[in-house]
Amino acid sequence: MVDNVTGVLEVLGERWALLVVREVSLGLRRFDEVQAATGAPRTVLSDRLRRLTAAGILATRAYQVPGSRSRLEYTLTDAGFDLLPVLSALSDWGERHLAPGGMPEIVYRHRGCGGRVSVTLQCECGERTDPRGRLIAEVNR
Repeated sequence: MVDNVTGVLEVLGERWALLVVREVSLGLRRFDEVQAATGAPRTVLSDRLRRLTAAGILATRAYQVPGSRSRLEYTLTDAGFDLLPVLSALSDWGERHLAPGGMPEIVYRHRGCGGRVSVTLQCECGERTDPRGRLIAEVNR
């Protein structure tokens, strides 16, 4: 039996996968745009886009520039949007532990008020939890 984290890493643990999701979430839809933003090799990017689409994280729709062949552009699915808190948490972690005091490359903000968004652990009862003290991990096997 494959646990959830192992399953997630099979889809998202490959190099470039989360960067592709990030760029699509920022509004880049076309292969060349994502390739330019990430620097991923074209063959690798093609594979990641195919895998993320097969996993239901990205969806495709055809577009055509006059005089050119039909191509695909990419959008996030609901599963893709559900990864935004993960990207935000990874960004926050990197800011704290890899480049303390540096300027973050991307800051996630609330569209309504412009405030910075952060990810927290919250119990289903509504109380925030601290992973250092009041969090218990259970293994269900």
